[in-house]
Amino acid sequence: MIRPLAAVSTAAIAGWAAPALLRGRALRTAICPRLAGMGRPDHLALTFDDGPDPDATPAVLEVLDRLGVTATFFMLGAQVARHPQVAAAVVAAGHEAAVHGFTHRNHLARGPIDVCRDVTHAASVVAAATGTRPTWFRPPYGVMTAASLVATRRAGLRPVLWTAWGRDWEDRSPVQVAATVRGQLAPGGTVLLHDSDCTTQVAGSWRATVVALPLLAELADQLGCQLGPLRDHVDSSGR
Repeated sequence: MIRPLAAVSTAAIAGWAAPALLRGRALRTAICPRLAGMGRPDHLALTFDDGPDPDATPAVLEVLDRLGVTATFFMLGAQVARHPQVAAAVVAAGHEAAVHGFTHRNHLARGPIDVCRDVTHAASVVAAATGTRPTWFRPPYGVMTAASLVATRRAGLRPVLWTAWGRDWEDRSPVQVAATVRGQLAPGGTVLLHDSDCTTQVAGSWRATVVALPLLAELADQLGCQLGPLRDHVDSSGR
């Protein structure tokens, strides 16, 4: 359901151009753990941004199937429009579809109306392709502005960022990707990876991610955590 703009505070709209929350990963985890992606202490949320991609996403799905792991995929609406069958395959394989916007543009560089249109359009495209209503929204580059929050509310979505990433958009080896995640991760955290190279300057960067996935599954075991999607990351009270 698209919520009316009047349901959002005037103050939030007026402050659209300022980041709503600090971007620093450690600080936002301490101050706003739910937004940062902290959940059940026996669980790690595995998430992917920027797909679907006709090469990368199936490769990721294949490894996840072999590991018996499900994840949340934050999809770009433009990518879904190009590859709807890949988006549908994600959900058919038991994974969770989420929204990353229609285009991968920083919300600080966009007006509030433009941001709202982008997010609501993306949510509609993802829902149409996957046959599911998405729950989660993550803004491009992790830049959450007041306009981002307005758009999220209007689209009936919940905002979430991450607590650990692999910097897998860079030219990195699988071991480097896994080591970067390991250095940031704690039980209850959310891992950010990518199943596309459409927003990077390193063609094929996703290949390191694919090979790193078994290493991350081992890391989850070492922490005594189940690796899975965001839908399983919160307890029954929504925390």
